Amino acid sequence: MSKKRNIYKEFFGLNEQSNSKIPKPEDIESTTQAVKDLGDAMKDAGLTENELEEAQLVNNITDYKGGVQYMLRDAAMAENVANEIKQFAAKKKIYIVKHTKSRSGKGGYFYFRLGEDPAKESQQLQGYLSQKPEIKYFRFKVMPEQQPRQNRNI
Repeated sequence: MSKKRNIYKEFFGLNEQSNSKIPKPEDIESTTQAVKDLGDAMKDAGLTENELEEAQLVNNITDYKGGVQYMLRDAAMAENVANEIKQFAAKKKIYIVKHTKSRSGKGGYFYFRLGEDPAKESQQLQGYLSQKPEIKYFRFKVMPEQQPRQNRNI
């Protein structure tokens, strides 16, 4: 058997599997014990699994109609953040219809063209924007078009 294995190794470049990332059984047991201890601590605090809720995302997928309004922590980063969002949208093939910034530079608004799967787009945008440390908060909101004011002196 070893002769065939050696031929196979030479031909295909087979390497024996040695994975150091697989945890040792002792580590698995200690982690399991830590999880049990955490569950006991929750019971001691008076919490049950029914009382625990999953993290609720502020922006629901159904709120997404193409508009994303965001607020930055620092106005100096406005141009960089806008460019990064544009690059991300281009990479994911989400097309930008409109981009505006507030006068202070801290706020901004992107209006994206809705694609075939708005739910997927909203998840991608939400995941990307929520992991950016420069963005203080964002929300899905479509801003109405501003109509030019009519002359009232007529």
